[in-house]
Amino acid sequence: MRNRTTSRRTAPAAVAAAATLATGSLTWAPSAWAEAPEPQSGRIEITKKDAGGDLLAGAEFSLLDTLNGTKALQGKTGKDGVLRFESVTPGVWRLKETASGSPIHDLAPDQDIVVTPGQSAKLTVVDPFKPAEVTVTKKDKDTGKPLAGAVINITPQADGGKPLTLTTGKDGTATTKLDVSARTGTTYTATETKAPDGYQLNSTPVKITAKPGEKTTAAFTNTKKDKSTNPPTTPTPTTPTTPSGTPTAPATPTSSATTPTSAAPQPTATTSSTASSSPKGSLAQTGADSTSWLLAGAGLLISAGGGALLALRRRREASQDSQPNG
Repeated sequence: MRNRTTSRRTAPAAVAAAATLATGSLTWAPSAWAEAPEPQSGRIEITKKDAGGDLLAGAEFSLLDTLNGTKALQGKTGKDGVLRFESVTPGVWRLKETASGSPIHDLAPDQDIVVTPGQSAKLTVVDPFKPAEVTVTKKDKDTGKPLAGAVINITPQADGGKPLTLTTGKDGTATTKLDVSARTGTTYTATETKAPDGYQLNSTPVKITAKPGEKTTAAFTNTKKDKSTNPPTTPTPTTPTTPSGTPTAPATPTSSATTPTSAAPQPTATTSSTASSSPKGSLAQTGADSTSWLLAGAGLLISAGGGALLALRRRREASQDSQPNG
């Protein structure tokens, strides 16, 4: 296009030069090779805020050439949170934040800006809050021993978003980063969903306040499960053996209530079945019962004999008294 415009401007100039030579007078004519005017520059205006809407001063930015990445301009936001780049050549530029100017804010990602002649490109850059670091600890309630294998879910309290799951390691801890959306912090709830082996589940939730760029801890303790106790078993008695190894019969316990020997047992009538089952000439009962019958019979014989002797003696005395003395 530039070449065509130049050729069109050359033809009238040649005609004017020829006319001058013909008249013999010198007149000025515009040069056919005059430079075209430079395009009008533009500018960039940046407003810096955080996720809570507060203006941020002291944030540093660089304007880079998108073709070779070289730095063209740089500056900081003022107290009003604004930075202006003046006299920017039209084209595509890359804006890069190099410092947030705040200990609790992270850097915003790079972005491209299109600058048009005579125009001002305005944009707002939001710096996110630095994430908080939370460490979950799990210990034995009684001994303080670290416990591995506990599963903890951490859920934002405000919107009830998807929970973040942690599992404690051998040292009884687990660490992660939590997003923060406010300068005063974001509230989370930590809940145990699986207890370590051999321990009772601790379902009591723990509240966590995650503040920008800070570290916090959520502590959990667990109690051991009660061991199941089996009823005591009765030991099996062993059979005593003789020196030769032959087992001996256990002694039969005797009743403490025995019949006194001084009292003579009363004989009982033998039933017909017992009498019929016993052979002739044998006693109906044996053992201790037969001994009792023998003792009873002996007692009766002794009593009868004693009575006979006493009667014989009395008879002799009576006969002696009846005889005359002589």
